[in-house]
Amino acid sequence: MTTAQIHYPLASSSWDEAELNAIQKVIATGNYTMGQHVAQFEKDFALKFDSRYAVMVNSGSSANLLAIAALFYKKEKPLHRGDEVIVPSLSWSTTFFPVSQYGLKLVFVDIDLSTLNIDVTQLEAALSEKTRAVFVPNILGNPADLVKIKQFCDAHDLYLIEDNCESMGATINNKQAGTFGICGTFSTFFSHHIATMEGGVIATDDIEFYHLLLSLRSHGWTRHLPEKNELCIKSPNPFYESFRFILPGYNFRPVEMSGAVGVEQLKKLDGFIAARRENAQHFQKLFSNSKFILQQENGKSSWFGFSFILKNGSIVERDNYVKQLQHANIAVRPIVTGNFLKNEALKWLDYRIVGEHKNSQQADQCGFFVGNHHYPIFSELNHLAEVLSI
Repeated sequence: MTTAQIHYPLASSSWDEAELNAIQKVIATGNYTMGQHVAQFEKDFALKFDSRYAVMVNSGSSANLLAIAALFYKKEKPLHRGDEVIVPSLSWSTTFFPVSQYGLKLVFVDIDLSTLNIDVTQLEAALSEKTRAVFVPNILGNPADLVKIKQFCDAHDLYLIEDNCESMGATINNKQAGTFGICGTFSTFFSHHIATMEGGVIATDDIEFYHLLLSLRSHGWTRHLPEKNELCIKSPNPFYESFRFILPGYNFRPVEMSGAVGVEQLKKLDGFIAARRENAQHFQKLFSNSKFILQQENGKSSWFGFSFILKNGSIVERDNYVKQLQHANIAVRPIVTGNFLKNEALKWLDYRIVGEHKNSQQADQCGFFVGNHHYPIFSELNHLAEVLSI
């Protein structure tokens, strides 16, 4: 393949006959709503990520909303409207929106430019008497400094919630990202580490929280709760539990086909992550002495993509690189939201800003990222290096 023929997409399908056959098996049953295949995926997912419980939902964004919602109904230490949640100013929008949608106040701190994750040195400055949680995303496959963040949360009796939607399979000290706090959320959207069409998962070790998720996921009713649960006393007669509502819930249920596909995708996850890490090693060799700041691995990244930030550049210079990449058939995107504080949606949110956000701003104006894949992309990365004249 010549350089001119190389197409370097942002994402690609990780399916083969196994996923298609799984869908056909579901179609043959005629039962497409949440059932045994979703339950099997949840069981396999919890085992894979060393969590006691896993709850599948219809998207990673729904997972974030459901996680925030469940914390409002905890018997002990529930969240309340007006409580504050510390977040970084660089993440996907649905890290932030559920916090605001439940009447919580966002407290924005800057990121660490080398890892692109929340700057842990700013946590103390963000703390107030109203702080109740830290909602930390793991950016582009790279875990935040979860050990220090958990120590901070434990010291101040705060909830730690992980948005791990971009970082499935990442680890710190052999512990899975997404398992350090009360819960972690995962995405199984097409471009992510495994794909179930649309989908998301919440992992937790807390049984009460798990039961809250089960109820809130399905309209707030009791039907999917086990007979013995932390929320209510169920009638032995299922007729009375069919339409019994105990919480103001949602319909975030996934379909059976997504669960069946997820079972097959999980079997391949280790191989997908291994390929992504091999690609990352090649990427780092190519660009280690370049004019760009590269994302510094914290723990073991699962390498969602590869980011570039100009060390001494401008938005004009960045945009010129973007044009070159687009012309060369290399898909390129901003680094997540860049500095989220620039967005018009901010006027609808309750928030306060701690310190300056120079690093988020530099990532916003001087940064971009390209995709990584579950198979070798050495040719694509060599092409990338040629285009960027490294």
